Amino acid sequence: MLCLLVLRVKMADTVASGLGDEKEKETEDKEKGKEKEKQAQDIKTGSEKLNSTPEITETLGFYERKVNQERKRSLSDLSLLRFISTELTRGYFLEHNEAKYTERRERVYTCMRIPRELEKLMLFGFCLCLDAFLYVFTLLPLRAVLALIRLITLPCCGLNGTRLLQPAQVCDVLKGFLMVICYFMMHYVDYSMMYHLIRGQSVIKLYIIYNMLEVADRLFSSFGQDILDALYWTATEPQEKKRAHIGLIPHFFMAVLYVFLHAILIMVQATTLNVAFNSHNKSLLTIMMSNNFVEIKGSVFKKFEKNNLFQMSNSDIKERFTSYVLLLIVCLRNMEQLSWNPDHLWVLFPDVCMVIASEIAVDVVKHAFITKFNDITADVYSEYRASLAFDLVSSRQKNAYTDYSDSVSRRMGFIPLPLAVILTRVITSSVKVQGSLALICAVLFYLGLITLKVLNSIVLLGKSCLYVKEAKMEEKLFQTPPATTPGKPSNKSKNKFRAPPGISTDDRLSASITSQPVHQSESTSPLLPNSNSDQFLMTPDAEEKDITQAGLELKHRASNKDLLEIDRFTICGNRID
Repeated sequence: MLCLLVLRVKMADTVASGLGDEKEKETEDKEKGKEKEKQAQDIKTGSEKLNSTPEITETLGFYERKVNQERKRSLSDLSLLRFISTELTRGYFLEHNEAKYTERRERVYTCMRIPRELEKLMLFGFCLCLDAFLYVFTLLPLRAVLALIRLITLPCCGLNGTRLLQPAQVCDVLKGFLMVICYFMMHYVDYSMMYHLIRGQSVIKLYIIYNMLEVADRLFSSFGQDILDALYWTATEPQEKKRAHIGLIPHFFMAVLYVFLHAILIMVQATTLNVAFNSHNKSLLTIMMSNNFVEIKGSVFKKFEKNNLFQMSNSDIKERFTSYVLLLIVCLRNMEQLSWNPDHLWVLFPDVCMVIASEIAVDVVKHAFITKFNDITADVYSEYRASLAFDLVSSRQKNAYTDYSDSVSRRMGFIPLPLAVILTRVITSSVKVQGSLALICAVLFYLGLITLKVLNSIVLLGKSCLYVKEAKMEEKLFQTPPATTPGKPSNKSKNKFRAPPGISTDDRLSASITSQPVHQSESTSPLLPNSNSDQFLMTPDAEEKDITQAGLELKHRASNKDLLEIDRFTICGNRID
């Protein structure tokens, strides 16, 4: 029994082991089948890759040859002839950057317009300076004589509660006394000794002296108008106000000293220029002319705002007019030394033309590059011209608060009194009036000057009214000025003068210009033009203000301050902040 049980157990073990082996074989067969399928798939994918990318080297020969051929072909494309042909046939399209090239073309057109627009401004400014200069010789003596006649005759007729002299008459009398006193003081200055003293210096010394004189002239012009304004206000200040000045006499002596010293300075400038004209090799004249081109280097590569450019334009107008007067003085002195020989005038003529041409060329080049580098359009010069015209029209108004010559002095730094003194001194010493015929010629010459002054004033007034209307600035003429306190700048008043209904702006403008000034009491607010001409030039970094009013005022595109407020001739007349 035991043996049978043992045999059955062994047989069961063998059967179980056989079944386990069969299961293991089946799993092994399945795994082998899966491996074979994977290998077949790998072979298929490899063959597809070989078919799709023939660059892969299947053997060591065929595909390597193909790659070498393509490399040789690419090297042949980089040959010198291929490069040259590419450079010769390469193209591009400017319209892809149309805005850039359009801007460059506009800059070229702006530079081409600058000479024309600048010379328009220069011509208008030159006529303004000429008008103020002729006023000193023609109308000022007549106005001073009329004021003196009133001063003498009015006490005899009785005052009747009226003022002895009007403020404008007081200023005219003071100007007349300044002219007469300084004219007689100039007789103590020996022109011949000054000429030989300057001629004995070396060329380099004279060049340095001339540059120093130019700087001193700007400094005198800056401070001189303040001295004259202080004198006029001290003489005409209402007596009711508390006295806050040193007195009329000290102010008058200060004004006399200033006019005398400035006249001597202009005489030294004219003498130096005369020495340059009479030098044998003309080296000094060439050096003095080259000094103008040095001015281009000092101003072109600086940052300019529209206000600074306006100030520079006014300074250039004043310098050009002063140069013409100096050339006139030189010609008069040379003609006197040669007994008024007309042949010598033609000898001086080329040098005079050379100096004038250099002044014009320097101004054109300087302004053209300043406007180019600072992206300023040529239309800005019409705005400058309108601002100068506004000064002329406002000074002719019914209630103007300043004389036109003083307005030009504040705006451009051109003070006609010293220049008139030295020119009068040169003319009286060069031209001898002897006999009745010479006296008649002198009277006719004076009448010709008066005629020229009147015609120039009429043309300027008409042009100024036209420019003001084009700039839409006529409404500013009827604005009431704001109340100001000393030391504080005045803000622009928004209250406007209201004309009676039915009266147009043109009628108000013409009536305001042709009417006579009327004195107003202190209780009523005077109707003055709001030009803010007593304000200092603000820096370009000041806060930008909106100056457009109801669409009738001039719109400045990038200005930080109204151009009408730029009327103070600062330290050197051309300060760039």
